[in-house]
Amino acid sequence: MRRSDREITDKNRIEKFIAKEQILRVAFHDNGDIYIVPVNYGYLFENDKYLFYFHGAKEGRKYELSKSEPKVGFEIDGEYRLLESENACSFSAAFQSVIGTGVLHLVEDREEKRKGLNAIMKQCTNKSDWTYQDKMLEAVAVYKLCVEKISCKAK
Repeated sequence: MRRSDREITDKNRIEKFIAKEQILRVAFHDNGDIYIVPVNYGYLFENDKYLFYFHGAKEGRKYELSKSEPKVGFEIDGEYRLLESENACSFSAAFQSVIGTGVLHLVEDREEKRKGLNAIMKQCTNKSDWTYQDKMLEAVAVYKLCVEKISCKAK
């Protein structure tokens, strides 16, 4: 990280930020192109590692890339605030962001699908005890992003 003075290493502060945001952007490599998709997410912190979950259809570009190019980048940002000044070149912004890389897996196990969907629902609603019909579990793709590298910075 170029600006080490802005780096956040406090795990509690990083988790607090991840816990309150709503959108995770996932970047796929697609035969020389980059494909970035914003998704609602849920997360777990297990064995000192983050696991992000999101869901989608069992078809389409995201689904196909998750199978063929599972190494992805990701980003979460928030707390944006414009810092005004008297002249244009002195304007700036306050923010916080998390970026990283990881490997994406399609979750097939029904219990892990429930676990992932409950993590997503907790992120959105602050409630994590939901029930899912077997038919719905069969129809939805649940993605698990196993984080390999993560960094956080703020201004």
